[in-house]
Amino acid sequence: MSENNINSVNQIRNLIIALIAIILGIVLVLSSQTTVNSESLESQAKQAIPLELAVNNGKPSLVEFYANWCTSCQAMASDLAILKQEYQKDVNFVMLNVDNTKWLPEVLNYNVDGIPHFVFLDNQGTAIASSIGEQPYNIFKENLQALIAEKSLPYVNLNGNISSLKSNNEIIEGNNDNPRDHS
Repeated sequence: MSENNINSVNQIRNLIIALIAIILGIVLVLSSQTTVNSESLESQAKQAIPLELAVNNGKPSLVEFYANWCTSCQAMASDLAILKQEYQKDVNFVMLNVDNTKWLPEVLNYNVDGIPHFVFLDNQGTAIASSIGEQPYNIFKENLQALIAEKSLPYVNLNGNISSLKSNNEIIEGNNDNPRDHS
């Protein structure tokens, strides 16, 4: 083979490799954007119904206490996105980020000490059940179906994998100003 033939074969090979790399790069970018946009906690929170509306609109609600850093919350995001699409006309889906101090009264009211923490509210906005931690898709589906039908939820007060809450406030033992020190 002549040197010119070798150079043209190398150029064609390099061109093919470059085209394949470009195509793979485009596919990866498009697939990651689709997944992140439809299932991320942040995008779901933006689409969630505000708590004030949910407790007053006559529909049952699922309130999710979460944090963006919570690995269990992230692991459940895709399943919950599917359930939200399927049941959004019958159930309010509320998302409250525990890192936002605005929700501290709700965190205390619903005894949230690990996340994800889910509270099921009836159509009057009254808490009827809760579950803590990572839960399988089918359990959530059955609970939502029972919630809509106003029946007893089959899987409640369950504890799965949780992430402990991170406090930005240092608790000083023996400090009389600390609410946990009061009897």
